[in-house]
Amino acid sequence: MTDERIHILKEILLTLHRGASPASVQERFNQTFAGVSAIEISLMEHELMNSDSGVTFEDVMALCDVHANLFKQAVQNVEVADADQAGHPVRIFKDENLALRAALIRVRRLLNSYEETQDPVVRSELTKGLERQLDLLGQFENHYRRKEELFFPLMEKYGHDAPPKVMWGVDDQIRDLFMTVKEDRHALDQRGILVLKESFEAFATEFESMIFKEESILLMILLECFTQDDWLQIARESETFGYAIIRPSEVWYPERTRFTPAAHVTEVAEEATASTSEVIRHRIDTPEGELTISFKPRQVSAQESQAFGNGYLSVEQANLILNHLPIEITFVNKDDIFQYYNDAVPSEEMIFKRTPSQIGRHVELCHPPKLLPKVRAIFTALREGRKDKFEMWFKSESRGQFIHVTYKAVRDATGEFQGVLEYVQDIAPYRAIDTDVYREIDE
Repeated sequence: MTDERIHILKEILLTLHRGASPASVQERFNQTFAGVSAIEISLMEHELMNSDSGVTFEDVMALCDVHANLFKQAVQNVEVADADQAGHPVRIFKDENLALRAALIRVRRLLNSYEETQDPVVRSELTKGLERQLDLLGQFENHYRRKEELFFPLMEKYGHDAPPKVMWGVDDQIRDLFMTVKEDRHALDQRGILVLKESFEAFATEFESMIFKEESILLMILLECFTQDDWLQIARESETFGYAIIRPSEVWYPERTRFTPAAHVTEVAEEATASTSEVIRHRIDTPEGELTISFKPRQVSAQESQAFGNGYLSVEQANLILNHLPIEITFVNKDDIFQYYNDAVPSEEMIFKRTPSQIGRHVELCHPPKLLPKVRAIFTALREGRKDKFEMWFKSESRGQFIHVTYKAVRDATGEFQGVLEYVQDIAPYRAIDTDVYREIDE
């Protein structure tokens, strides 16, 4: 990959940005590139959004379909044997797309059948079938959430921050289109079948386009840069967000390969007893001879009590206390980095899903692009001391919960801002209390 190649890609897309037709640049593209890697696409989008070219995130998002069509015939295949195995996140992702495509076809058939008949009994049955298929299709939300919450954080750690931002923005547009479909379906008697067919096709066009972008661009980037351990982490955390239509029938157990260290660097770990630290030695060959560096990490026992607030707690006790609080806690530090969350409930039961792969992520990357203005406003007001906390609440009909959320500024003894504490809880049980006094111990 050369700077010149990236520069030409950038010029082509800037030409598109200025209004040129895709056909007018396709020939130059074909003459210049025999094939283009997904990594180059990622670098190109990053360059566009971070240069002084004047191209914004919104511009790149608007050109997303053009990008995809431009690269459709040129993206190089990346053969990774693991990705074809049952239970591998890539295999699951592709199988879901097949199932979602099948649901799209079934919905189209039902809509056409509904339009072709005037029999109220038949239409009633078709409406029930349509509702079932739309419910199945709506499971794409699980597919998107895994992509956004598991794939994107790892991509960002490898420096590919532009594609997640663009794709998440398009995901939200697709979500909005599907909401319109659901609304038109519920108002079918009033709005008519033609309105529903039109909104469904608008959704389906963007949805099928996203499937292409996922499989021909996104997965190519991931297969080029993710390690086997990255995929194992994704596989472990996927259950938190669920699956779309299909569930993996097998657990992926990759064949692990042991590599021999380079001859000029040898690492030796000497393990002592469980009560002592591990001694790490590095032997490095230099022109002057062999250099040995050794160190012994300082160990802090998780069971050892330490001064803690108004008393004493061990790390283990503090962790247990935080995990037994009946609320979900998230801490974002003063540098806007997601640093901690507690395990009050298993990840799949959380109100706001959290997984270890999200730790270390910038808070702005943890939210859909359309919410960034609100996120920035909250953090700026808390950081500057204009507010000490923000509260919000909403009713979740699907979960039967009434969610209360608080964002609280965390300040040290001198008043210096140290971060933001978010705590979330279901207050539906408290809202349901209808007596003035209750003591469970009396029963």
